[in-house]
Amino acid sequence: MTTDLEIARAATLRPITEIAERAGIPLEALEPHGRYKAKIGMDFVRAQEGRPEGALVLVTGISPTAAGEGKTTTTIGLGDALNALGTRTMIALREPSLGPCFGVKGGATGGGRAQVAPMEEINLHFTGDFHAITSANNLLSAMIDNHVYWGNALDLDVRRIAWKRAIDMNDRALRLSAVGLGGVANGFPREDGFDITVASEVMAIFCLSKDLDDLRARLGRIIIGQARDGRAVTAHELKADGAMAALLRDALMPNLVQTLEGSPALVHGGPFANIAHGCNSVIATRLGLRLADVVVTEAGFGADLGAEKFLDIKCRMAGLAPSACVVVATVRALKMHGGVAKAALGTEDVAAVRRGLSNLERHVANMGKFGLPVVVALNRFNSDTDAEIAAVQEAMAALGTRAILCTHWGDGAAGAAELARAVQGLIAGGTARFQPLYPDEMGLADKIATIAREVYHAADIALPPALATRLRKFEEAGFRKAPVCIAKTQYSFSANPALLGAPSGHSLPVRDVRLSAGAGFVVAICGDVMTMPGLPRHPAAEAIGLDAEGRIEALF
Repeated sequence: MTTDLEIARAATLRPITEIAERAGIPLEALEPHGRYKAKIGMDFVRAQEGRPEGALVLVTGISPTAAGEGKTTTTIGLGDALNALGTRTMIALREPSLGPCFGVKGGATGGGRAQVAPMEEINLHFTGDFHAITSANNLLSAMIDNHVYWGNALDLDVRRIAWKRAIDMNDRALRLSAVGLGGVANGFPREDGFDITVASEVMAIFCLSKDLDDLRARLGRIIIGQARDGRAVTAHELKADGAMAALLRDALMPNLVQTLEGSPALVHGGPFANIAHGCNSVIATRLGLRLADVVVTEAGFGADLGAEKFLDIKCRMAGLAPSACVVVATVRALKMHGGVAKAALGTEDVAAVRRGLSNLERHVANMGKFGLPVVVALNRFNSDTDAEIAAVQEAMAALGTRAILCTHWGDGAAGAAELARAVQGLIAGGTARFQPLYPDEMGLADKIATIAREVYHAADIALPPALATRLRKFEEAGFRKAPVCIAKTQYSFSANPALLGAPSGHSLPVRDVRLSAGAGFVVAICGDVMTMPGLPRHPAAEAIGLDAEGRIEALF
């Protein structure tokens, strides 16, 4: 079978200046990075403020499985299809992390004929945004230890330094570490650790900032730890925010690329949705809305994670109101939720599909709680049978939702035309009545419990008294109105990745809570999820290499 990489290489890409012209972006606003990608100057971004905004369409999915669902591929295919139907559309995506590229999940540029390009460059170093974010994060770490070394005028308690270093790679050995070893010349020994860059608060700040001034202000509000008298110490007090903002200045400019069919795509920022808030940058989304009639964007992992955070965090902070939601599913993935092993997915099993539909049904119902009209995109595989497809469509019809068969992987825009027409109908219908799941004024513990009950269908949360006290202290410090960002496994509605389908009545175990004061939210870490993932037994990196002509092989 032809691979995604081979399809991407066979495509004829247009110069990025032509894509920019199609999107209404003048040549002088571009900072090209080669022929096929460019950054868009902040002067142009600022000049679009006040323009009418188009409709925002969110693409999300069922709880992910090893069978694959194709959320990013659907986002791209839908964008291409809307453009083919004459609706001026831009696509807004996250940048891929190197962690999954070299781990097990692969890249994040779509697949088949529904890809953004240049695929290899986007999946690897792209325009250097993640390197800038990593550097800004680690500059703050270096300045913390340097401050302590040179007398510690802020009286930082080295036992209570909360800030971690970052690297954009899955490396479990870095989760906990010791720094400052080797004698007086190397500083004060203390415990430290690394988060993957996409889980860093700097990444969240980068994606939620509306402009450079907002970026610097948020960076300054980062709490790096506590002084010995218990007061919080910020990056601004350390005088680190200016230099961090300088490192991020150019990265904050949105990135423009194209799909294989020539649709303009803004690919900018990339927090994970299982351990961070899972959405591309506010700057890119807002720019797309001011340049196009429709922006199609995606949120990471299943709707219980990426979509919930998109709606409760990003939309709340940025004042966005989606017009429609697409939930992506596959027959294969539904069979896995129905108890079928991956090796047996090629055999027809309508009963397993019906069992697995509980997962899709819950995600669709959850999106309704946010006031969004929903359509289901059913990505077709060759092994899907008519009876299995009919079972999905019948179940969705009973919920008043259409399940539309899509073949954009193989057919490009034509394979998502029916989905695009359905989305046009939802937008034109004007039935969206978006509202976040919980009000700003609700207490932090109650916000966590509300998400657990309403989205995960948990009976309650298991919140240790020490963490409840910490949440109350966050509230007393002025963060009661902050939204919460729950970090948990992406594979289940529960905190147990083995509980597929639609488990109910479980307890959500809260293991830690952290204040991301710069990002403006509180993180609740639940179950065994890690902010620094590890590599699998056989990572994708084992197969990736260069051919005799120096071209990359096995990147997916």
